[in-house]
Amino acid sequence: MSSSSSPHDAVFRRILGAPSNAASQLRATLPSALVERLDLDRLVLVPGSLVDATLRWRHTDLLFTAPLDGREAFIYVLIEHQSSNDPLMAFRMLRYVVRVWDRYLADHPGAVRLPVVVPLVVHHNEHAWTAPVQVLDLVDLDPELTDAWGEHLPRFQFLLDDLVRVDERVLRERPLTHSVRLTLLLLKIAPGNPRLGLDLWPWVDELRAVLEGPDGREEFAALLRYIELVGEADARDQLHDLIVALGPEAEETYMTIAEMLRAEGRQEGRQEGRQEGRVETLVQQLTLKFGPLPEAVLTTVRNASADQLQTWTARVLTADTLDQLLR
Repeated sequence: MSSSSSPHDAVFRRILGAPSNAASQLRATLPSALVERLDLDRLVLVPGSLVDATLRWRHTDLLFTAPLDGREAFIYVLIEHQSSNDPLMAFRMLRYVVRVWDRYLADHPGAVRLPVVVPLVVHHNEHAWTAPVQVLDLVDLDPELTDAWGEHLPRFQFLLDDLVRVDERVLRERPLTHSVRLTLLLLKIAPGNPRLGLDLWPWVDELRAVLEGPDGREEFAALLRYIELVGEADARDQLHDLIVALGPEAEETYMTIAEMLRAEGRQEGRQEGRQEGRVETLVQQLTLKFGPLPEAVLTTVRNASADQLQTWTARVLTADTLDQLLR
């Protein structure tokens, strides 16, 4: 699952990417002594991602900047949406923090000090977080050697908001915007939930508050889209009854999202059909020219992108070997 197609990624970026929403989550999860000195009213989203391309199917990140005692500080928020903990998350977060500093030094070549970077991991899924939260715990040394060398080893530690350990009562009490509260709730309870429509009835006032907010319709639509993408089909009748209870605007938004998803499904089906046609055509051409194809070549062709298929098809006439064609 790529980051571009992940429903977790989409709803997290749409809702938490808004500085006012992100500020409410940070006020609720960062140490109070830090929150008192951070000017979260001046929180600004920094474009781009620091996550390695190979990990974007399980991690989504956002980087913000805000004044801290008058100095520039960064807050790096990463969400982990995978059922098993990432055992190297502490190391990965350290790498991402270093990348923030690299960017800063590139923009401030004369700097001799580094800005504060506050790292926060938001974890959701079925099982609570059990992996280390500091780099020191990843270093492969016996305890006595760790104690002896402790001052020479990195102790970097990230903050953790483990939604598995946050029950709905606690979530209601957090000082969050309505859209953030519902986003965190849905990350907890929506995926694969056949009772989702019924489980959301106690939150109907929160849903209504989102819809009535400044960016209400857009945020409400983002939440509905997430529900439709990760929920079970069995819950749709229940959900429709809930949406009807919220009024005509909610129902219209729901029907629009449903139609958009149906249209996207039809478009994806057409694209997949064209892709399969290109694959079969290329396989036929290669078989005619080079004879029966090895299984490894068939696998490579079937997993190729549209651009790769187009390039290889153009090379069929000029390539003397499969290696030349597939280079």
